[in-house]
Amino acid sequence: MNTDRENLTEELTFTRFDRMSDRYPERPAVVYLGERFTYRRLRTLSECFAGALAAMGVAKGDRVMIYIANSIQWVIAFLGIQKIGAVIVPVSPIYTSHEIAYMIEDAGVETIICMDTNFGYVKETVVGTGLKRVIVTNLADLLPLWKRVLGVLFDKIPSGKVVRDSRVHSFRSLLKHPQLEGRVPIDPEKDLSYILYTGGTTGFPKGVPGTHIGMTSYVNDVTEDVAGNHIDEGRDTYIAVNPLFHIMALGLYMAVGLNKGNATMLMPAPQVDAILANIQRFRVRWLLGVPALYRMILENDRLDCYDLGSLTYCYCGGDVLPEEVKVRWHERCGVPIYQVYGSTEVGHVAYSKIGEEPSPRAIGFPLKSRECLIVDPETLEPVPEGQKGELLVTSPYTLKEYHNKPQETRETFVLLDGKTWCRMGDFVRAKPTGELIYIERSADIIKHKGFRVSASEVEAALQDHPTVIGACVVGIPDVKVGERIKAIVVLKEGARGVGGSELTKWCRERLATYKVPSYIEFRDMLPKSKVGKLLRREVRDDERRRISKDKKVFPQKGA
Repeated sequence: MNTDRENLTEELTFTRFDRMSDRYPERPAVVYLGERFTYRRLRTLSECFAGALAAMGVAKGDRVMIYIANSIQWVIAFLGIQKIGAVIVPVSPIYTSHEIAYMIEDAGVETIICMDTNFGYVKETVVGTGLKRVIVTNLADLLPLWKRVLGVLFDKIPSGKVVRDSRVHSFRSLLKHPQLEGRVPIDPEKDLSYILYTGGTTGFPKGVPGTHIGMTSYVNDVTEDVAGNHIDEGRDTYIAVNPLFHIMALGLYMAVGLNKGNATMLMPAPQVDAILANIQRFRVRWLLGVPALYRMILENDRLDCYDLGSLTYCYCGGDVLPEEVKVRWHERCGVPIYQVYGSTEVGHVAYSKIGEEPSPRAIGFPLKSRECLIVDPETLEPVPEGQKGELLVTSPYTLKEYHNKPQETRETFVLLDGKTWCRMGDFVRAKPTGELIYIERSADIIKHKGFRVSASEVEAALQDHPTVIGACVVGIPDVKVGERIKAIVVLKEGARGVGGSELTKWCRERLATYKVPSYIEFRDMLPKSKVGKLLRREVRDDERRRISKDKKVFPQKGA
């Protein structure tokens, strides 16, 4: 393990990108909205951006929030922030001002990079937070002038109103700054690379800090052990569809894209025809998606119009892939869909083995740098071989804490036999081969369109409404999106005129759209334990039994 640690400290993800830019300077690093950015150009832009940040006073250890969609600007910002030793805080570009204000304060963010389309949300947070700098961009900012003009004429480029003052800077103007000189010294084991946010069990998102060695450890595992000789360095092609603020998407992008000198087709939005057109045009071999994306592709009316014969390595994460989708994909494309499993807290954990058909409901084999243990959730004792239990994960390269959340740290991270383990909240069993098979998840986590939604966070938003005294949020199985979010609400006595539409609007003002309940049901009371704890699992199980009963009474078409 010491040799592995020494190897990981020698070269980090962004310094390996630098080495690739020296080796393949004219190779396309990113193809974005039809524009090719070579490794040389991307490195220059990222170092100009780094120099501009440093000149503005952003220093090592400072937090910089990336609040933009997948774009070449996202990649430039990520590399530039890492080069000056600052800490990225990547968040969803559809978060509301209510959500980002909390994260800005919690992480101590002083600089934010946003789109002009969500500048309004940022403006609302400037007063009352520690924000000192706002860097604004547009999706098409780095495209040639003629493309930007055509985009505006044909109303293809979304834009928003930006109010300029001394704190507001243009992303494009920063790229005119001289390149960063020298290299900021970084301790891979101590210096933070990122703070990522995940759903909280007390209603507030939890910040997960990660060091440079933490990210490098699993990226190396994927590059060297999972992909290995299957990657054609300097000549391969990858398409990045999933949002880069998600650890799964960012990790695989670095592993088979920027860290191997390969070209990545970067998609700003998961539009199926655009994805298929890029796969055909650029002969893409590597793809990562969530179950909903694979289903959308298979159900696209124009699927047969595209040549997907180049696809060779297809991965799925974010949720367990339905068996019928896996089978249909193999029949249509002639290749399997491999699984990726992980979490914000511990990074990438398990991958399927290339060349081996994944078992039904499999989530892969543990990576070399991750150790897995399956335990009884009540006693934390290991379960007998082959039995179901809660998955615990540890790694010598990860931090075992939440930022500013000592209570939730104690609930999630447990000490067993001298090691600190993360409770994943997922229940699995292990086959004799070591392959992990997914059984079910904690009642608090809802998987919607590949996103992990904390039931507690949605409940907290509902309970902030002046007429709501209780709320229980659960996931309802849905073949298209994994689970739909249902809220069961108890109103104060005497509350009048409050319906589902008003509470839905209330949630939309406070939560990202993928967290907003699809259904709201009103009840007189919620089931609770003797000590007053909400029995969310009981509610979830009741809802699933109801769905199962309805299917038997009213059979689905084709059932």
